[in-house]
Amino acid sequence: MTAKTDLPQGTLDLLILKIVALGPVHGYAIALRLLRVSGDVLQAPQGSLYPALHRLENRGLLSAEWKATETGREAKFYRLTEKGRAQLETETANWQRLTDAVGLILRLAAGEGEAQ
Repeated sequence: MTAKTDLPQGTLDLLILKIVALGPVHGYAIALRLLRVSGDVLQAPQGSLYPALHRLENRGLLSAEWKATETGREAKFYRLTEKGRAQLETETANWQRLTDAVGLILRLAAGEGEAQ
């Protein structure tokens, strides 16, 4: 059984934008997709996910409309806006630069000192 991990601070917005970029989706499906794609490692608790969705919508990065789900229940479906697509590209590049830098540090051999 894989242990679930809370998301590191500041990554939830990026992950939501990426998942929504794949197509219109409601909040519960975002949480499920995040969990499934991460191999049951990353979870987004409702207390974090829904405030993040509202924040992204208020910033104009997502648009939303109420529609019926596959079970017939009404839910808010989120879609990425053009502004959201640009933000996703920017945040993805920033995240990649950060992870590359952290990777360089983690690969340092003991006693090697500073990277060149």
